[in-house]
Amino acid sequence: MNLKPLGDRVVIKQVEVEEKTASGLVLPNSAKEQPQIAEVIAISPEILADEKKKDLIKVGDKVVYAKFSGTEVEIDGEKVNIMKLSDLLAIVE
Repeated sequence: MNLKPLGDRVVIKQVEVEEKTASGLVLPNSAKEQPQIAEVIAISPEILADEKKKDLIKVGDKVVYAKFSGTEVEIDGEKVNIMKLSDLLAIVE
């Protein structure tokens, strides 16, 4: 996959988190709300060229993003979100 976001945008991919109940049952993804944690897979050249923004985030960072933000697209069978940098709320360390 080779996406190059434009403007003040980044491309993120949802992180799969397996969740277990207290009794040890594994919940399928369809039975729970998806976490708002994703991995950054592409950053626009405009962000990278901006001296104030270029060090905020890098490819591979795990981030928390705002609910109902961005546009979900499917590229090469993978679902990714394209969203504005301002929709990213925090970096998970």
